Amino acid sequence: MFEKIRPLIFKLDPELAHSLAIKTLKSNLILKKKITEDSSLKSTLFGKEIKNPIGIAAGFDKDAEVYNSLFNLGFGFVEVGTVTPLKQYGNKKPRVFRLEEDQALINRLGFNNSGSEAVSNRIKKNKPSGLLGVNIGPNWNSKDRVKDYLIGFNKFENLVDYITINISSPNTENLRDFHDLDELENLLNKIFAEKKKLNSNIPIALKVSPDINFNQIKDISKILIKYKVDALIVSNTTDQNRDKLRNHQKFQKGGLSGKPLSDLSNNLINSFFKNLNGEIKIIGVGGVNSGETAFKKFLSGANFVQLYTGMVFRGPNIAIKISEELKKILREKNIKRYSDIIGKL
Repeated sequence: MFEKIRPLIFKLDPELAHSLAIKTLKSNLILKKKITEDSSLKSTLFGKEIKNPIGIAAGFDKDAEVYNSLFNLGFGFVEVGTVTPLKQYGNKKPRVFRLEEDQALINRLGFNNSGSEAVSNRIKKNKPSGLLGVNIGPNWNSKDRVKDYLIGFNKFENLVDYITINISSPNTENLRDFHDLDELENLLNKIFAEKKKLNSNIPIALKVSPDINFNQIKDISKILIKYKVDALIVSNTTDQNRDKLRNHQKFQKGGLSGKPLSDLSNNLINSFFKNLNGEIKIIGVGGVNSGETAFKKFLSGANFVQLYTGMVFRGPNIAIKISEELKKILREKNIKRYSDIIGKL
């Protein structure tokens, strides 16, 4: 079905198409899918059992409007956001570009969202039917970004199953400075001090940039282990790697996501896997659009995967499609559980 209407959807502005997708999911026009659960894909994330290791990345459901509809589409877990303390519009439009030939997107949205108060109230009124995380970040004009993260932490620590600290969007100026050793140490120190003060058990994930070097990987790994961060999300979009793209919009400013990010993400996942020594779970993001691409993420060292751009190109049933493709790959290779292949590159 989606393959038939995709040409019509792709005639629309990408951000308009996304808004229509959110409205469709809110209207419950897409019925809950019958999902055949399989022990080969079941796992436990942040202490909760999930039916499969395929999540939807932050960026799709920015304002926590349709997470239960996404669970109904077969996703094993959902991450909403990025949410900032105060509502913000984001960057000027146009700010999303569809690179059809490359199966990629470029966005420079800039954390557009309705703010932590509105999003937290929405979650309170609409109990999640599955494992829900929220991705938090600072307002673009904040004079104290660490304080903004603490505001987000306090707002959501008793509402969701995990919180992701987003230090890696290329569309908020200087946000990636938090990859610096001292900056990251200070941020995590404040976050975990707040967690202790509140006597909170909320799991913490950190989302990093793909545009980092080997020394940064080693330094970040040491800090993650020191603070016992629960998960690392690898990775956000890249503001590099444009030369081999075919679409004429390839040099638009913003973060590149989708298929072109796949190998870069896998290499980064494998480097972190070797440095983290199995102490911290890895959620792999970047170019996941099929059972095969998810399989490669697991081989590289990811415990779970997330996607967003893949859904733009394969449609709302992508989680079910990937699950079925994964099960087929596992059967053909005589592998009982997907978790048996993690890091076996």
